[in-house]
Amino acid sequence: MKKLLKLAVVLFTTASFAQAGHIMQGVGAVNMSMGGASTAQPLDISGALQWNPATISVFDNKILNFDIGAFFSSPELSSSLPANMMWQGSPAVSGVTKDDRGVSPMPALAMVWGKEDSKHTFGVSAFGISGFGVTFPQETSLPADINGNPNPSWNPNDSNPINFPQNMNGFGHVESDYMLLQVGLAWAYEISDNFSIGIQPTINYAALELAPNPISSPSPTKGYPVSDKASAIGYGAQFGMFYNSASGFKLGASYKTAQTFDDFEFKNTYLDGSSAPDAIFQMDYPAILSFGAGYSNETIDFAIDYRMVDYENTEGFEAKGWTQTGSVQGFGWKNIDIVSVGFQYKGIEKLPLRIGYTYSSNPIDEELAFYSIPATAVIANAFQLGFGYHFNDNFTLNGVYHHGASDGKTEGQLMNPMMASASNPYGAIPGTKVGYEMTTDMIMLGLTYTFSK
Repeated sequence: MKKLLKLAVVLFTTASFAQAGHIMQGVGAVNMSMGGASTAQPLDISGALQWNPATISVFDNKILNFDIGAFFSSPELSSSLPANMMWQGSPAVSGVTKDDRGVSPMPALAMVWGKEDSKHTFGVSAFGISGFGVTFPQETSLPADINGNPNPSWNPNDSNPINFPQNMNGFGHVESDYMLLQVGLAWAYEISDNFSIGIQPTINYAALELAPNPISSPSPTKGYPVSDKASAIGYGAQFGMFYNSASGFKLGASYKTAQTFDDFEFKNTYLDGSSAPDAIFQMDYPAILSFGAGYSNETIDFAIDYRMVDYENTEGFEAKGWTQTGSVQGFGWKNIDIVSVGFQYKGIEKLPLRIGYTYSSNPIDEELAFYSIPATAVIANAFQLGFGYHFNDNFTLNGVYHHGASDGKTEGQLMNPMMASASNPYGAIPGTKVGYEMTTDMIMLGLTYTFSK
């Protein structure tokens, strides 16, 4: 099973990057163009399978969706030190490091089986529903060389101390790569002409790589090690209900349980190539409660969703601070609220037009910003424009353009586990700052094939 899921990861989730905490705001071109709103407005099978399995009951055909997108992200990591911190008389130091990861592909695959004369509808999906990743290169503008000789050309106003080499009390090259593939098998049942229920067991495959690996305890002489890519299998389920009135108004609700994972087992190596002790870490996917409303007539479709993401009770996210050996216990994220709104205009024959907006609150407390340097994908506001084109009764092409931005900089203090105490539990370094912000852009195309009855 693990080998099959690894193959599915290669085929369907080469990379995925989250927009709300570490959660994808939507799946596929149609759902993304509606801002992710789909709990009560199933315009396509991918959005229905992702947010409310009960809504697949509206599809009376066998339908296949495949989407592929190109995702661009621009995280920036900044930090600063006050004067006299590096040595007596040293200047204040500050700088910004830009991510150099480049373009990432984002695929999604879904299929639904439905019949007009049946109360049962079935679906299967393979989605990349979560991810984060950064690549911040090591700072090259340094106050001294490897032998400690002063650098006369050093510019302290363009030198990022968080990316100083580890032997200069920085992290050096910072890289992370996390992705989560979820495979779901959904069943919906029409209790009446207007009301349906649904259930969707899920199996998940996640992979995580960290450099340096703060989950491992540092060596006093060699610093934090670098990890290989560890993987884990997780299980969960989603439940939903859907009311579709004859007047066009719709209501929906769903609950996705926490996806419980095995431990990530990291093989570690120090920067000098020597082996480091292995480390384990459990990071589950949080439970999500969704409510939605929608309205449809011959010309328009409107959808609005609210979601609550329960990070505060999720393994790997609820813990915070340092262990006694200097490793990080967890991200310490707060619960977040997500609001998604979408509008579709159907007044142009064969060419529906869509617009969507997504708001997400920030899961990261300022005092804990330091711990989330590997996961800076925090987007507060996302805007989407999309379209569809119906070639015939069988083929439909959909597209979307997305732009997202963080609401300013998430910023806190640098931390050192050696400075942790009862009065300073996180080891905050006075006068220092570390922060990050980002923008995202994506272009996605999807093809829907409806099988002839």
